[in-house]
Order: sequence, then structure tokens, then C-alpha cells
Amino acid sequence: MSQDFTSATVGTLRHALQAQVTAAGLTGDAGDDFVLAVHELITNAVRHGGGHGHLELRRQADVLICEVTDQGAAPGSLRVRLPAVDTAGGRGLWLAHQLTDGLVLTRRLNGVTATVTACLEPTTGTDTPAPTSPPGGEINGPMPDNQ
Repeated sequence: MSQDFTSATVGTLRHALQAQVTAAGLTGDAGDDFVLAVHELITNAVRHGGGHGHLELRRQADVLICEVTDQGAAPGSLRVRLPAVDTAGGRGLWLAHQLTDGLVLTRRLNGVTATVTACLEPTTGTDTPAPTSPPGGEINGPMPDNQ
């Protein structure tokens, strides 16, 4: 799924996203959590990233990956922190981090890309568990000996 969005299309995009996430096999609470997390990223892009953005949803092996890119300036740190209790707003990225298996923020030349992931059930037809390392996070070569 590849879709541009604006504030006017957020609702329609959320429904299409839900259908795609379900079709990928992420259902129940896990699917709902993933859609809510992506919705928070979309809302964040509309509010802070120029009023529009782009969503890419894909499956890579047994991982569902969603990237939301905007044109926001994103000054300062890209760390995700829970704001103080008395602070209005500012919880979208924190929620996205809590509701998914991973959140990565990447500063680009013309904005920011927020990427969330969710592990899916293996589709190999075997009883082998899904890989636990994130996409691109594979360890190459032998593990060092602890001496």
C-alpha cells in the first residue's frame, strides 16, 4: 500500500489501512494496536509535518512495516519520551512506540520518516518461530566468545 494523505483523507486512509493490516494477518488487539499507532503517526505528520504526508505499508518476510513520511523540520532530538502529565498533547510517538514491535525515526533532507513494525506469524509452513531481530538488524558473522 502506498498512499499520499492530507487532513481531509485521514479517516479514509485509516479504514484502508485496517483492511490491509487484517489481510496481512495482523488481527485482533495486535492489529488494532498497529492501526492506532500508524494513525498517531499520520496525525503527527498532518499537525507538524506540513499538513500532508505519505504512507508506505509492506510485508517483509514475517514483519509488517509501515513508514509515514512528512515534510516537518523536526529540530532537535528525535528521541521518544513520555511528556509530563500536565503537558497537553505530545504522546503520539510514545504511543506508537508502545503499541508496536518497533519505532524508528529517521531525519531526511525534506522531513522525517517514522517507521513502525509488527511481527507476524511465520508463513513458512513450519514450526520455526519468527525471527527476533528487526529487519536489517541481522548479525553477520560469528558471535564473539565471552571470555
